[in-house]
Amino acid sequence: MFRIKFLHSTFCFLILLLSFRAIASVSDSNTFDNTNIKTIPEFSAQYIVLHKSDPVGHATRQLSYLNNGDIRYHYETDVNWFIFSQERKETSIVQINNNQVIPLHYTYSRTGTGRDKGYEWAYDSENKTATNLKKNKDITIDFSNNLQDKLSYHLQQRLDLIKDPTLRDYNYPVISASGKIKNYNYKYDGTEDLILPYGLVNAIRLKREVKEKKRITYAWFAPELNYLLVKIYQIKNGTEQFEAQLESINHKENIK
Repeated sequence: MFRIKFLHSTFCFLILLLSFRAIASVSDSNTFDNTNIKTIPEFSAQYIVLHKSDPVGHATRQLSYLNNGDIRYHYETDVNWFIFSQERKETSIVQINNNQVIPLHYTYSRTGTGRDKGYEWAYDSENKTATNLKKNKDITIDFSNNLQDKLSYHLQQRLDLIKDPTLRDYNYPVISASGKIKNYNYKYDGTEDLILPYGLVNAIRLKREVKEKKRITYAWFAPELNYLLVKIYQIKNGTEQFEAQLESINHKENIK
């Protein structure tokens, strides 16, 4: 029992930020900025998940455009380590207006070792409401600060990098699965040449530190891949939690 709890604790952080995603714009309406559709095609990216340099799973992230002009961003992971096994899936439906991501719908599920979990939320920025669809409960939310869900903020982060890679601070208010709002803060932490399963890339490194949890997350974005997130590494209490590295990318013309 102790070993199961230890393994679950170690990997509870897995995939939290594997949700690094690409962005695009929306809608045939003139209300929305379609520039990003030309900049970032639909894609599917594959990553290898590592623990202390040993492969323990894989992750897939996909960006697609729906017929109504909305954007679907999805990721899923499959991790197996000793007796620990877990699958996670997360999807955000969003729009983009004037370089700002607008969350519309969010789903999350986790199955495997430990208790299964699932969440589903709908967001209405015009009426300032968020609806917990599992509990059929509405709450009033202020969207004026470009509020994001737990996945869509990665889209906003990539848009910000594309627009101005010289920024040194990246701050995002994020609504959690419980309806609470937390601030996710990243800081520029230099550049680095990475040797990944995908190949050699130069990347901008961002750092997020949560001091009360003694947790540090590093995320690398590659300018040559239009600031796609290519690597993530997390430590807690000085101990490595996980690492994920880009393996391959398939763009729209190659996706079936």
